[in-house]
Amino acid sequence: MVELVWLIPALPLAGFAILLLAGPRLGEPRAGWLATAASAGSFLFTLITFGGLLGLESVTKGGAGGRGGRSFESTLFEWMPIGGLEVDAALLVDPLSMTMALFVTGVGTLIHLYSVGYMHGDPKYSKFFLYLNLFLFSMLMLVLGENLVVTFLGWEGVGTCSYLLISFWHERPTAATAGKKAFVTNRVGDFGFMVATFLLWTALGTVSYTGIAALSGGLATGTATAVSLLLLLAAAGKSAQLPLYVWLPDAMEGPTPVSAMVHAATMVTAGVYLLVRLNPVLTDTALLIIAIVGAATALFAALAAVAQHDIKKVLAYSTISQLGYMFLAIGSGAYVAAIFHVITHAFFKGLLFLGAGSVIHGLGDEQDMRRMGGLRAVMPITAVTFIVGWLAIAGVPPLSGFWSKDEILLAAWEQSDIGPLLWAVGLVTALLTAYYMSRQTFLVFFGGQRWDDSAHPHESPVTMTLPLMVLAGAAAIGGVMNLPLVADWLVLEHFLEPTLAHAHHFTTPTWQKLLLAFVAALAALIGITVAALAWLRSRIPTDKLEPALLENSFYVDSIISNFVGGPGTKVFEAAAAADRRFVDGAVNGVAKLVRMLGEAVRPLQSGYLRHYASGVAVGAIVLVVWLALRGVS
Repeated sequence: MVELVWLIPALPLAGFAILLLAGPRLGEPRAGWLATAASAGSFLFTLITFGGLLGLESVTKGGAGGRGGRSFESTLFEWMPIGGLEVDAALLVDPLSMTMALFVTGVGTLIHLYSVGYMHGDPKYSKFFLYLNLFLFSMLMLVLGENLVVTFLGWEGVGTCSYLLISFWHERPTAATAGKKAFVTNRVGDFGFMVATFLLWTALGTVSYTGIAALSGGLATGTATAVSLLLLLAAAGKSAQLPLYVWLPDAMEGPTPVSAMVHAATMVTAGVYLLVRLNPVLTDTALLIIAIVGAATALFAALAAVAQHDIKKVLAYSTISQLGYMFLAIGSGAYVAAIFHVITHAFFKGLLFLGAGSVIHGLGDEQDMRRMGGLRAVMPITAVTFIVGWLAIAGVPPLSGFWSKDEILLAAWEQSDIGPLLWAVGLVTALLTAYYMSRQTFLVFFGGQRWDDSAHPHESPVTMTLPLMVLAGAAAIGGVMNLPLVADWLVLEHFLEPTLAHAHHFTTPTWQKLLLAFVAALAALIGITVAALAWLRSRIPTDKLEPALLENSFYVDSIISNFVGGPGTKVFEAAAAADRRFVDGAVNGVAKLVRMLGEAVRPLQSGYLRHYASGVAVGAIVLVVWLALRGVS
């Protein structure tokens, strides 16, 4: 059954092609149902391929991580036979790619279904689903690619689709600007991806993941570190880490299903996947830097989230913070923990974004939490499911977020040099996460009514509430896939470990693990309690909890805007002038020289046969004279 892997990306691509040709004629809701069916079919064939992978026998050599394991390569066609470079359009079926594909197609299908109701009445209804199917296809090519070139195809695809979807309502200047911001920022990461690929090809002679894993031991330490840091640059762009995170908060300008698709199911997890996929290359120096970047990003974004008023902006900064957790896990060598948190985050963050979209939909596009309150009475399904997502991301046991976050904190604790410091940063971030998510939940669903009397909040249609209920169930019980209590319960770890070159095994004694888990749970409880005292009981002045520094996200956007609009403009103008003078000047100079030479020899091309005959005769005479003189001498 693994031979059917090509159908996983083919179905969303087919949906895109049909909608491109006949989308406007299909109209609403048929265009939405077609796109959803294509996504659901992709999920079905992912399940079939996953079953086929489980049926494969483990091999002793060859997983993409270099440690062996179930693996299957499907070559679609020979793509780039260029000298010594041979790149096939090939797909890789192994535990890591299947794990990613399962939640990408599963959560992606729920987002498609949700969009059928959410985008009702939009004049560009069919175009939205055309982009959404292309987005899903691109992400699947990214995670299923057998080599870096195929992955880069998907990498650029999700970047393009994010631009199209973030700026979908481009009539709004803020949406158009946000799309361009995402596109430009991600180009910085693309530079890291391309140069890392070139270095690996130069050093190893291959861009295949299997080949890289097998030959990575021969990389010089300096080369491996350079490749690792370039991969970090690439991952920081896609997965919104410091300093390249600035595009993600503005991505909220797109329709809410786009936010869920970008933040939960597809694009932002691409950087995490890339680093885990190429884990054999990562050096100790690079891992330490990755851990520091992740911890710093997690804390920075969590602080920014505590004072946001837009319901989606809170979740955007939360995503940046949770991605920081994943980078902290990778930097600690806990690759399974990183993927575990990717999956649980897809469940609860997809749920929270879709829940926020349900609120916005029910309140007539209102996004300011200060104009909400008491919505649990009129939107009970949205409220209950959102509360499940809140408790999961807050790290309340036994919901899924507790298990994946706790595993990351434990991995950070075991870091040899600065482990306790990284753990402390992660713990403070966990406390802040519990606080700001509690604040959001209390402001939106509890307390008195603060919305305008002209608003008539109501529960969303079943196409929107059904995905909420499914994701709430996954967010609640998703942790069972990797419970640390019994070795046999570490299902995800045992499944992924063969694809990892350096699997992390915890060495902390059981009593200490339990103590650390208790401290983490206590931190979540403290965060929730502080939020309740401030936003439900009014016992803590709330203005003290929303300083302007945090409300304005440390003024990073203002600083960038002031620079780009001020000194930066002069720098850009100077660069443009230099380009015109030197680059264009050199090109135009060569063209001018060629033209002058052409004009100089043009008289020789008169078009008259007698001139050419005379020229031949003169040339022959000169040649005879020259030969005669040579003979005399």
